[in-house]
Amino acid sequence: MTYVINLEGQEEPFSYKKVYQSARRVGASDKLAKEIAAEIEKEVYPGMSTAEIFKKVKHLLKKEKPKAALKFNLKEAMKKLGPTGFPFEKYVGAIFSELGYEVQLNRNLKGFCCTYETDFIAKKGNLVYIGECKYRNSPGDKIHTDTALATHAGFLDIQKGDLFKGKDLRSLLVTNTKFTRRAAKYSKCVGDEILGWRYPKGKGLEKIIEENKLYPITILPSLNKHLAEIFVSQKIMLARDLFRKDVDVKKGVFEKLKKEAEILIKDVN
Repeated sequence: MTYVINLEGQEEPFSYKKVYQSARRVGASDKLAKEIAAEIEKEVYPGMSTAEIFKKVKHLLKKEKPKAALKFNLKEAMKKLGPTGFPFEKYVGAIFSELGYEVQLNRNLKGFCCTYETDFIAKKGNLVYIGECKYRNSPGDKIHTDTALATHAGFLDIQKGDLFKGKDLRSLLVTNTKFTRRAAKYSKCVGDEILGWRYPKGKGLEKIIEENKLYPITILPSLNKHLAEIFVSQKIMLARDLFRKDVDVKKGVFEKLKKEAEILIKDVN
């Protein structure tokens, strides 16, 4: 058995199944996913990092199915929405706007005891989400119970105040990473909704993004850091925004980005 090093720096057995499933999740056929997993299994060596393994998977996907290779970038693309976390808040706001919510970012809300700086408010009819965004970019980093506790405490005070009387008020904690089991258990117990990488099961943030094609602009390979900053300043957070907004960048660069976005958004294989 060959042991590899995961994102948390720990040894774990190499898993043909994990490689196969990762390729299948982004749209590779059963045949292609098996071929990729078999190729990686031949090349894996003791101490190889899982990051290197998935880099090889992306390379193999790119040769056969470019769209799957782009989708494989999603987790890394979300990490690029930092380092301050504010672009991540804007991205989450853009997602909820596309889902039909009226969104307000960075509002100060008066609770019963204190005033709270809230990352976003999302309204649809009588439903109101008080949203907190927690961005993480360290390998293996997760959202722990202390964050869930603080989020719930602030929400209870806002709920006790006078701002949202008569509304279906809910707390929502959103992250680009995973929750610990304890944090997820606590949030479920107190009735807070949480949304993260593969959580809730089958309805996680990545699932919402993929089903609605709400990919972040940072998923496009030709987008450098300078261009990303320009787009964020112009409130262009989604790859699909390139088809409906004018952007002040060189035409050649813009067209290249649009072609990459077309593969994701317009079902170009």
